Amino acid sequence: MSDVLLLVLLSSISFTAWFTSMLVGGGSSLILIPLVTLLLGAASVAPVLTIGSIIGNVQRSVLLWQHIDWKLTLWQLPGVTAGSLVGAYAFTKIRAEGLQFFIAIALVYMMVHSLLSHRIQMPAISIRAWHFLPLGFFSAIVSGLVGSTGPLLNPAYLNYGLEKERMIATRSAGFTLTHTIKIIAYSVLGVFSPALIGYGLVVGCAALPANWLGHKVLEKMSPEQFQVAAVSFVGLSGVWMLWQQRAFFIH
Repeated sequence: MSDVLLLVLLSSISFTAWFTSMLVGGGSSLILIPLVTLLLGAASVAPVLTIGSIIGNVQRSVLLWQHIDWKLTLWQLPGVTAGSLVGAYAFTKIRAEGLQFFIAIALVYMMVHSLLSHRIQMPAISIRAWHFLPLGFFSAIVSGLVGSTGPLLNPAYLNYGLEKERMIATRSAGFTLTHTIKIIAYSVLGVFSPALIGYGLVVGCAALPANWLGHKVLEKMSPEQFQVAAVSFVGLSGVWMLWQQRAFFIH
């Protein structure tokens, strides 16, 4: 494959992924991970998506600055900081492809729980702000190992009461911190190469117009439409990840 075609594919899929994720509460990585794995190899996923994600999430944080829930963000800070360092270090020591299988199971369960909780009696979980300290810690570890966690925390944000712009803004602020720490750690650990940095910049730059356009569309969505889209995407993401990890069942 020529370098030009590679860059065109990366930028076009990145645009689609970031535009879609603005309307469903995140998860651009779930679209990008298969493509980056196919084009660049599994070992390139975490560093490339980390660079691309920090660009996209910084822009989202700026676009939606007034909607950020700073109380929640401050609770995430210590967990995300520690988890990002642990995850980045673990990335250089272990292979974690099978981890996506367990993430997929969690996503499917979250969707089923959300759908059935309105019809039958199911255990209720009430999320408080302090819960995002341990949630941020474990999410950041997973992000360091596989590149990103997709919409794994979206049900927690929705349960806490964040909707539309507030959810995306707060989520983006947390991910900006996560990816900043990961970039520092990856740099110290020698994970980056000039080529990976370049591919990451392509992914990130394609996110800029996608975020702007997605923001315009998001403003026209009702809170109910956004919640349906966010919960549906959580389930679809889990099913898609299970399909990608089908070799896990075979072995």
